[in-house]
Amino acid sequence: MKTVSIKALMVPLSEYATVPETATLAEAIAALDKAQQNLCRTKYRHRAILVLDQDQQPIGMISQIDALRALEPKYKEIQGQDTRGVYRHFSRMFLNSMIEYHRLFDGTLEDMRKKAANILVRDFMHTLSAEDCVSEEATLDQAIHLLIMGHHQSLLVSRAEKIVGILRLSDVFSAVFQPLAASDTGS
Repeated sequence: MKTVSIKALMVPLSEYATVPETATLAEAIAALDKAQQNLCRTKYRHRAILVLDQDQQPIGMISQIDALRALEPKYKEIQGQDTRGVYRHFSRMFLNSMIEYHRLFDGTLEDMRKKAANILVRDFMHTLSAEDCVSEEATLDQAIHLLIMGHHQSLLVSRAEKIVGILRLSDVFSAVFQPLAASDTGS
């Protein structure tokens, strides 16, 4: 694994769904849809949108869960700044009682979509940090360690302090296990 290059596995920034920090959720979803249409059919679909600053460098990321969370602003009251799943240790009954108590998703889906469509991405994106990055010179084993220990779905790939791509868990998984699947079908 020390010989597999991150550079070979990453998706270049130019091929990924991106929006400026002034974009709305509706614009972000449109960018994701466009990026999906441009994907080669042999690649995994994108599951996030990168938010860029004025220098075209990623400063945030919007996952599918972030976009769903944006539909219901009351989640900010419940979760505060911790959006990483602190509630997964509670019973289903307790979580359902929270839905009722806070009146979550109390309206039609269409009304929620209309309101959420105008929310700026910078107001609900996951702000990126150094822990979200890996050097393009890193080896596959180093990247796997970062993905596992950080519970990341992807890592930003850097070259000389500049983000040049994104390393997705799905591509790492494929690089590790595709040869295993191929050898099993040949026997």
